[in-house]
Amino acid sequence: MRLVLACVGRLKAGAERELVTRYVDRIRPAGRPLGLGPCDMIEIAESAARRAEDRMAEEAAALLAALPAGAGLVVLDPRGRNFSSEDFARRIASDRDGGLSALAFVIGGADGLGEEVRARASLMIAYGTATFPHQLVRVMLAEQIYRAVTILAGHPYHRA
Repeated sequence: MRLVLACVGRLKAGAERELVTRYVDRIRPAGRPLGLGPCDMIEIAESAARRAEDRMAEEAAALLAALPAGAGLVVLDPRGRNFSSEDFARRIASDRDGGLSALAFVIGGADGLGEEVRARASLMIAYGTATFPHQLVRVMLAEQIYRAVTILAGHPYHRA
């Protein structure tokens, strides 16, 4: 099952991009024997619309257009559920075992995700109630996907 990180905005060169790249690169060899991967990153440009509602709608349309056909959709949203790393890994395995060809994890822009994206999501997850910069959320998500792969592989990276 192909994994996709679809995000609004582009990470500039620096520590955040290096960390995301490190985790995405680790997913490929660890996930291959499990039928997971590769993990691709899709970055769409932030909308320049004046109103937040218009920005979210434009970004939602661009995100949905960029996703692989038939991909399952997991969105990061503060209204979502909190998952343990083990539960997150089980959810990914369940989607893979259910025959899903791709699973996309979506991070919206500074204004959030448009309703069109949330409505199509099979799962909304949150990283607590605190507000984090989108760059850090992308790092945390990439790490959690890598951690999920290692959990499923029985690798000692995750220590419960």
